[in-house]
Amino acid sequence: MGNPNPLAPTIPETVYLCFQMTFAIITPALIAGAFAERMKFSAMLWFIGLWAIFVYAPIAHWVWGPDGFLNSTNDAARVKVLDFAGGTVVHVNSGVAGLMCALMLGRRKDTGPAHNVVLTFIGASLLWVGWFGFNAGSAVTAGMQAGMAMTVTQIATAVAALTWMFVEWAHRRKPTVVGICSGAVAGLVAITPASGFVGPVGSMLIGIAAGVLCYAAVTWLKALFGYDDALDCFGVHAIGGASGAILTGVFAIKEYGGTPGLIEGNAHQVINQLIGVAIVASYDAIVSLIILAIIKRSLGLRVKADVEIEGLDIMLHGEAVQ
Repeated sequence: MGNPNPLAPTIPETVYLCFQMTFAIITPALIAGAFAERMKFSAMLWFIGLWAIFVYAPIAHWVWGPDGFLNSTNDAARVKVLDFAGGTVVHVNSGVAGLMCALMLGRRKDTGPAHNVVLTFIGASLLWVGWFGFNAGSAVTAGMQAGMAMTVTQIATAVAALTWMFVEWAHRRKPTVVGICSGAVAGLVAITPASGFVGPVGSMLIGIAAGVLCYAAVTWLKALFGYDDALDCFGVHAIGGASGAILTGVFAIKEYGGTPGLIEGNAHQVINQLIGVAIVASYDAIVSLIILAIIKRSLGLRVKADVEIEGLDIMLHGEAVQ
């Protein structure tokens, strides 16, 4: 187990194993934000286990596996998708699955504002710093690509946070801390697929797009269709991941990642990115719904109304965060 993995010859296999494990852990954790305060704990365990096997693992292999049919480094692949650190594998994947969960479970009894702005701010700050590990770490070596991945992650996140703040300020007449945090996460999500392929200018434009599109998704789109996505998993992660993945095909620079994008004359890369997003979203939606339907018929998905009103923490686990 100490020998280098062929997927990451620059580091020990055990390190690569743990690194990939973090992606497999965070993806279903993001989904949980969509169905917060509604799903049975037993149903959640079954869903996450089955989803990781039948949705996450295949999609991760399609995009990142050496012989994956969407892998940009696979010479035999007809659709070569650029996804440096998980725009499709993690964010489109989790966001679409989160939407399926929200639709299957229905609306919460209490859909009030954020309960603790301080914890929201602390969480977003930790994500911002921790995300450097995901994005820069996906270079699997310390070099120019890792450095640029970290730099553009910082730029896109800051730009997206400011963009969301200004859009919210114009729309609702008040900028909010929760809004800035949401914008920062949207920027992190959108730059994830692009981080090893774009430069500073491209990252700024991706950050602006993330701030505008994700804000529109969590305000206008969610209200239009009426689904209850508690932590805006779909609006931030699916929309942010898809927009970042598609814009990767626009702003990719050959010098940084080895593949040119639209701005360097390779318009076909945008088509590859669109096809990749469509394949991941379609497969994810169908299989997620099948898994949810099976669990609903066997165990049941949603807690009883009195449990939901009282709170799942205290009713299911006998504890609560004060």
